[in-house]
Amino acid sequence: MEKCHIAIAGLGVVGAETARHLIEKQSILSEKAGTSLTLTAISARAKGKDRGFDMSGLTWCDNPVDLANLADVDVVVELMGGSEGPALALTKAALSAGKHVVTANKAMIALHGVELAQLAEEKGVQICFESSVAGGIPALKILREGLAANDISSVSGILNGTCNYILSEMEETGRPFDDVLKEAQELGYAEADPTFDVDGIDAAHKLTILDAIAYGNVPDFDKLSITGIRDVSAEDISFAAELGYRIRLIGRATSEGVACVEPVFLPEASALAKVTGPLNAVYYEASPVNTISATGPGAGAGPTASAVLADIIDVAAGRHSFAFGKPVALLSKATVSDEALVTSGYYLRLEVADEKGVLAAVTDILKSHDISVETLIQKIHEEDKSASLVMVLHETDQASMAAAALQLSSMSDVHSTSRAFTVLR
Repeated sequence: MEKCHIAIAGLGVVGAETARHLIEKQSILSEKAGTSLTLTAISARAKGKDRGFDMSGLTWCDNPVDLANLADVDVVVELMGGSEGPALALTKAALSAGKHVVTANKAMIALHGVELAQLAEEKGVQICFESSVAGGIPALKILREGLAANDISSVSGILNGTCNYILSEMEETGRPFDDVLKEAQELGYAEADPTFDVDGIDAAHKLTILDAIAYGNVPDFDKLSITGIRDVSAEDISFAAELGYRIRLIGRATSEGVACVEPVFLPEASALAKVTGPLNAVYYEASPVNTISATGPGAGAGPTASAVLADIIDVAAGRHSFAFGKPVALLSKATVSDEALVTSGYYLRLEVADEKGVLAAVTDILKSHDISVETLIQKIHEEDKSASLVMVLHETDQASMAAAALQLSSMSDVHSTSRAFTVLR
């Protein structure tokens, strides 16, 4: 481009930070793009609000979709969020009008990405969404560009800073989930409605995008198995530490079709287990490179704006890459693993009556499903004549583990069972 004119829809913390950098650091950013970058138009819910940058001289649109029709706009930056509604309408309108789109909207890309990528290809423009996954970490660039010549065997990571903060704080203090969640909300790490974060949906949107790029798939959010962290107890975190593990919410996709978001037990010496607080991390296993990991801030104004600005510079400089690593016509239908073929170790905790024969009955049920015990901790609670049976189980398939857990929970001497947590070694 001889010149690159930019419009931003959505002036929350990320949009305002992006706009401020485009205005205050215009010359530096323009030099890196090799062309003049100019913010020309903006749209947000309230016009009169002070957002920390000079809005004079900028075209204001009450309706964000109108940005797509402005003649002096080459790149539309969508930072409103939401998988449908104005965000999707603006993105489609901008691409249809032959304008490039940069977005941080992981939900929209996870659910509508292939349709939008197809439209971008038809119109000869780009849709870029580096900031949609892992904030300031260039997770998609590593995968799509740096590892372009590699066969990816797995991609996994801590993809939600809210959950990682909660789990690592529970680990550090021994406090229960509800208490730490409330604190995370007070500190601004969690939303007033934390559902998308703590139920794993936010991480699943990001994993959908990673899975599509890693394996050349049409993004398929519905194929993911998603479990959040609400059922992770302080007791399980304590037992994990005693056994040499830490619990983290991990998004994981493999070349065999595994695609899941779930809290897992990780050896405390592993790279992902050491990631604490609201950080994100992504870990790639590939050939011929072997392994690569990246850690950094996964959300917030600065980290997310950093990725948005990098996409703008790429577009302005004419650096082109297919949205999902290859043309849409060459993307494959996502494969789904057979749960009977996917194996892993498991952690299981049973609260049982402290009676003779209970342990034998438990191990007999596990044996009937061809499951053996690797490690066992038995803790007696004298006050109520109960006991905690904590087990790390040898590798077994998902179907067998689910059947065994269901049968154990129906035993009269079993008062409660934890969910069966995957153990990754």
